[in-house]
Amino acid sequence: MKKISSIVLLVFSLCAVGQEQELLELLASSQASDKGYASATFKSTRVINGHSIETRSNGTLEFIISHRFGKINDGYDGFYGLDFSTIRLGLEYGITDDLNIGLGRASFDKVVDAFLKYRFLRQSKDFPFTATAFASVARKTVDQLGLEGVDRNAYTAQLLIARKFNSNFSLQIAPTIIQRNLVATLQDDNLLIAIGLGARYKLSNRIAIVTEYYPQLSNKSAQFEDSFAVGVDIETGGHVFQLHFTNAVQMNERGFIGETTDSFWDGDVHYGFNITRVFDLRPNKN
Repeated sequence: MKKISSIVLLVFSLCAVGQEQELLELLASSQASDKGYASATFKSTRVINGHSIETRSNGTLEFIISHRFGKINDGYDGFYGLDFSTIRLGLEYGITDDLNIGLGRASFDKVVDAFLKYRFLRQSKDFPFTATAFASVARKTVDQLGLEGVDRNAYTAQLLIARKFNSNFSLQIAPTIIQRNLVATLQDDNLLIAIGLGARYKLSNRIAIVTEYYPQLSNKSAQFEDSFAVGVDIETGGHVFQLHFTNAVQMNERGFIGETTDSFWDGDVHYGFNITRVFDLRPNKN
């Protein structure tokens, strides 16, 4: 049933490429052009696993479906990863063009997360980069012995800084702090410090290569690895499908930055995708 549900969700999203999303993106691009701002530094609010500097416009609701499958090197016994999957369903809403809120639920550890995201600087002819502040809380709701109360919580703060160097290439850096109320081993610090690096290179009008890396700078036990991902953004009628390979299966900051156990370079690679549906909730002014 889980596989059938995943296929239904994918088909729904592929079919739901609405004209209103094209209109929203055209309006956003037009507004950015009118004010001299750089537009489409990234084509999504996500680079791959982590957030990008992009925000959704005022009155826009975005439904995000994210999937990560098992390890490809599990071979035929695991049907090359397809026998295992995790999913995150998320909603993001633009209170203003620069201020977004979001809520999500992931199947891995049954994590519920919520966030605030505020873009306070924008790249323009007179300013070299865009900056967005991000803050979130994630709570594990899975029933685990000894995991009670605030022990279940983790808090993340990020400063997302990105520059669109030209029409093809964008680069983002993301200093990150995560406070984990409970860690897996004594070797892990409760306060995790990492720095995210993300890049996008446009190959054509509809296809771009994206990559993302989150090395941890604080102490970590040998069981954890740094998160790495590489993928392709495909635009179809204003809609973006993100198809990628990563060593991370969790889709919240606490999980993919601090609790990834597979090594990308040892072949522990998972296939995944992000797909979205955008709804314009602004009142009709006609």
